[in-house]
Amino acid sequence: MNKTVVGIVGGVVVIAAGFALYSSANHSGNSGAKTSSSATTKVSGKVLALGSTALQPLAEQVATSFQEKNPGATITVQGGGSGAGLSQVSSGSAQIGNSDVFAEEKSGVDASKLQDHKVAVVGIAPVVNSEVQVSSLSKDQLRDIFTGKVTNWKEVGGKDEKIVVINRATGSGTRAVFEKNVLNGQAAIKTTEQDSNGTVQKIVSTTPGAISYLAFAYLDASGIKALNIDKVTPDKKNVEDNSWPIWAYEHMYTKGSATGTTKAFLDYFLTKDVQKTLVPKLGYIGLTDMKVTRDAAGKVTNN
Repeated sequence: MNKTVVGIVGGVVVIAAGFALYSSANHSGNSGAKTSSSATTKVSGKVLALGSTALQPLAEQVATSFQEKNPGATITVQGGGSGAGLSQVSSGSAQIGNSDVFAEEKSGVDASKLQDHKVAVVGIAPVVNSEVQVSSLSKDQLRDIFTGKVTNWKEVGGKDEKIVVINRATGSGTRAVFEKNVLNGQAAIKTTEQDSNGTVQKIVSTTPGAISYLAFAYLDASGIKALNIDKVTPDKKNVEDNSWPIWAYEHMYTKGSATGTTKAFLDYFLTKDVQKTLVPKLGYIGLTDMKVTRDAAGKVTNN
C-alpha cells in the first residue's frame, strides 16, 4: 500500500504521496473549475512553489491531494511573501511564484515574462485580540488606527487601552492589498512588522490591545476576532459581490508557459474537486463563485 509522507523542515512543506491522477483539461489562468477526466496518466518530478503566506494553507493541501494521485511528484510549498514569490519565479529559482497581487503591481518585476494562473480568491480582514471590546469600525477609523492618528481603543468605543498595531513586512501581498483598500495612499505607522500571516495570528492572539489583518484562512483561531467594517461582515458572500472590498486573487505565476508537472499541478488546482471542496473548506472563494472581476488597475466590473 502506498504511504503518505509529510515533512516539515524550517517552514518548508514537502509532501509526497500515492494513487492515480485524473488528468484535467488544459489550464487557463482566468478559467474556473474544470472536470477531471477518467484518464489515469501519472506525472513525476519536482516543483517548488513559494511566496504568499495567504495562499500557503491552500497550496499545501492541494499539493497533498495532487501527490496522493501522483506518487512520483514532489511539490514543495514555501512562504516568504508575495514579493519573494515573484522575485524567485522571475529568476528561475522556483517553478511557481505565489502572489496576492498582480505582477504588474510589483516594482522590479517584469510582468511580461510571467504567466498568470489565478487559482482562488482570498478575503482579508482586520483582526484584534479577542479581549478588545470593539467589534466594528468604520473604514475611516481603521485608517486612522493604522496611520497612527488613533492610539487608544477608547477613541473608537472600546475601553481605555493602548492600541498595538502589528503590520506585515514590506513585500507582503497581504499588506499591499490591505493598504490599497484601507489607507488610500497614506503611509502606515512605523511599528512591529512580521513576515507571515501565521506569525501575525499568534502575536495578535497573545498581545493585549493588538490589531492587524489576516487572510480569511487564518481567522478560525483562538485569541483573535475579525472586525466588521462599516457594519459589513468579512465573509465569503460579501467578498463575492465586492460588498467586502478587501480581497485579492491568489495568483500562481510561472516564467513563461507552464509545462510538465508544473502544468499538471496548476491544472489540478482548477478541477471541481479542488475548487468546490478544498477551496471553500479552507476559507477561500472559488473563481466561478465571484460575481465581479477586478483587474490589475483595481477596476471592478460585474460578471
